[in-house]
Formats: sequence, C-alpha cells, structure tokens
Amino acid sequence: MMMMMMMMMMMMMMMMMIMMMMMMMMMMMMMMMMMMMMMMMMMMMMMIMMMMMMMIMMMMMMMMMMMMMMMMMMMMMMMMMMMMMMMMMTMTTTTMTMMMMMMMMMMMMMMMKTLENTDELSVLIAKSEIWGSASNLRTNLQQSS
Repeated sequence: MMMMMMMMMMMMMMMMMIMMMMMMMMMMMMMMMMMMMMMMMMMMMMMIMMMMMMMIMMMMMMMMMMMMMMMMMMMMMMMMMMMMMMMMMTMTTTTMTMMMMMMMMMMMMMMMKTLENTDELSVLIAKSEIWGSASNLRTNLQQSS
C-alpha cells in the first residue's frame, strides 16, 4: 500500500511539474507576444513621429520658400513705387535711366543670391544640361548639312 501511495505521489509530483513547466512556457510565450506587440507599437509610433517630423520639415521649407517669394514681391513693389514717384516728379531722362539700371542691378543681385543659396549641384546640372543641349544642336546641324 505504501508503495502505491509513493508511486501516486511521485506521479502527482511529476504531473505537477509538467503542468508547472507548461504554465511557465505559456507565460513566457505570452510575455514574448506582449513584448513583440509592444515593439510593434513602438515602431508604429516611431514611424508616425518620423512622418510628422518630415511633414513639419516640409512645411518649414515651404514657409522659407514663401518668405523668399514674399521678399522678392516686396522688392518689386518697392521698385514700382519708386518708379511711380519718379514719374510724378518728372525727372530728366538720364536720371531715370540711371535709376532703372540701378534697379535692374539690384534685382540681378537678388536673383544671384537666391541662386547661390540653392544647391550648387542642381545649378551646375541645369547649366550642364543647357550646354549639352546646345552642343547637341550644333552636332545635329553639322550632321544634317
């Protein structure tokens, strides 16, 4: 009888152990799943944040561009006003021409500045493209003739 009892006990213990192990495994799995979920969530959040940042950056860039445009517009307006004023005053033609030249120079300078501020590479590429097209035209003409 005692032996039977012992055996039963042992069996029970074994069962308990297995059960415990199973439970532990389950728990571990659950934890892993949770972790994975968390990670996924974090990733998603990060992505959203990144997107938001990008959007903000884009907006900022747009704003900058707009500001530049506004500045240009303002300059134009100022010039127009100046011209109007000159017209009113009825200056001599020479002075008028001089002023006009000055204005043109100013505008050119502004344009150059904007160009400089932009990426040099893009400007270079544009230039090269223009040159390339010109040379191509020349070669084509030569070939045709």
